Amino acid sequence: MLFESCVESFEAAMASAAGGAGRIELCADLDVGGSTPAAALVARCVAALDIPVFALVRPRGGSFVYSSDEAEAMARDIHSMIQAGAHGLVFGALTAEGAIDVALMQRLIALARPLSVTCHKAIDDSRDLPAALDALLALGVDRVLTSGGAATAAGGAAMIARLVRQAGDALVVMAGGSVRAHDVAALVAATGVREVHARLLPAQLESPLATARDAEAARGTVSAFMGALREN
Repeated sequence: MLFESCVESFEAAMASAAGGAGRIELCADLDVGGSTPAAALVARCVAALDIPVFALVRPRGGSFVYSSDEAEAMARDIHSMIQAGAHGLVFGALTAEGAIDVALMQRLIALARPLSVTCHKAIDDSRDLPAALDALLALGVDRVLTSGGAATAAGGAAMIARLVRQAGDALVVMAGGSVRAHDVAALVAATGVREVHARLLPAQLESPLATARDAEAARGTVSAFMGALREN
C-alpha cells in the first residue's frame, strides 16, 4: 500500500515523509482545488526528500476545460517542473462536453515523458467515468486519481472498484477524496486500490508561528493514517 500526501509547503512534505508517506504531491492553492506549485518549492523538496515528489500542473482552480492560453501555460509549467527535478507530473483536461480532452492530453503527456503521468480528479467531472478511463488507458497514462465521481472516495467506492477492475494492471487507480484514518481501511477493502491520496496536513504548518511541536503533531497525523492503511 502506498500513501501519496498532498501538500503545499516544504514543512508539510517533510512531516509527511517522516510519518511514512510513500510519495508527495506538491500543489499550490489547495483551497481552490490546487494549482501548479512554485518551481523553487519543487526543487527544495526533491533535494531534501528520499521519496518521489510529483508536481501538479494546473493553471487555476475551477473547471478542467482549458483555453488555448491556459494550455500554453500548462506546457510551460511542465517544462518548469521538469527543470525543478519533479519525479512525476499530475494533470488532466476535459472537453466542454465532459470527455477527456485527448488532443490536449496527448500534447501534455508527450512533453512530460519520460516522467510518470497521473491524471487527477478531472475524471470525476467527466460525464462517463468508465469511458474516460478507456481514453486514459489509450493515452498511456500511468495513474488516475479518483473519488469515483462522488463528493468523497467513500461515497464513490463502488465506482472506484469498477474502475480498478477495468484498469487491471495497465493503469493504477488511486483513491482520493476526504480519506481519513478512520475510513481508509474500509475504503481499500471495498475498492481494491493499492494507492491512496489525501490532504492530511494544514497549510498553516508553514507559518512562522509553527513550532517543532506542530511539526511533530503533523508527523503523528500521517503516521496514524499509515497505521490504519497498513491494516490491509
